Amino acid sequence: MESFNCELKESIVLAGVSVATTNDLRRYPRFSSPKGTILAWQTANKSVASEVVNLGLGGLYIRTPDPPPPGTFIQLLLDVPAGEVRARAVVQRSRSKEGMGVKFVAMQQEDRARFIRWLTRLSS
Repeated sequence: MESFNCELKESIVLAGVSVATTNDLRRYPRFSSPKGTILAWQTANKSVASEVVNLGLGGLYIRTPDPPPPGTFIQLLLDVPAGEVRARAVVQRSRSKEGMGVKFVAMQQEDRARFIRWLTRLSS
């Protein structure tokens, strides 16, 4: 997998889109995910399906009652309209009984292209 290093395209327009989180430390804005967006994720010890709360080019917030601690690397599988998106991420924030914020650390070029196309559709 190659490093996830993609700039937000000019075609992504923020007008009329719910930006879920405003945080000056974020490199990319986060958008509310469509209702019912589910992804599969796994650590070395467990595999889980969870709801995606918000997402952006830099990462996601995943609702899960028993998130792994910060620093844990996880594999992600997200089904988007253009196909599957697979990525590797690291847990940045973790709250028991709530969820976790993860940052993408690796994603294949084809997966990144599908993810960007989906974000562009969500933002228009």
